[in-house]
Amino acid sequence: MGSSFYDRLKSGEIHPPAADLIGFRMLSFSGGESRFEMDAGRRHHNPMGTVHGGVLCTLADSAMGMAFASTLGEGETFTTLEIKVNYLRPVFEEKLFANAKVVHRGRSVGLVECDVTTENGKLVARAVSTCSVLRGEKAEGR
Repeated sequence: MGSSFYDRLKSGEIHPPAADLIGFRMLSFSGGESRFEMDAGRRHHNPMGTVHGGVLCTLADSAMGMAFASTLGEGETFTTLEIKVNYLRPVFEEKLFANAKVVHRGRSVGLVECDVTTENGKLVARAVSTCSVLRGEKAEGR
């Protein structure tokens, strides 16, 4: 019997290269929740001098993905169907945290929410993602 997608992530067998590219770190994930951190700085800025919204979206998307991944069983993987992000305040250079939680886990579809905050708890962005569970042939090679 093979190990689950969740077990392979937890062991480090699967490591997302995007984490190295963007510079975020997974602090924890299990039970439908995850927590990530990131030191946002000038390398993440857009032309206006603030952290690019796409970087914040990537951080939230990754946290939500890992929260959802922690609910998967053997032979299951997933894909994101939709993501929505509300940006609430600019970020310049500071430590950010992404806290994600699965709010609905059905047999084939799940809903995940994520708050991106500063180190002192100020809300920077809120994201919501819809995920689809893949099984069998659709899960192969993912």
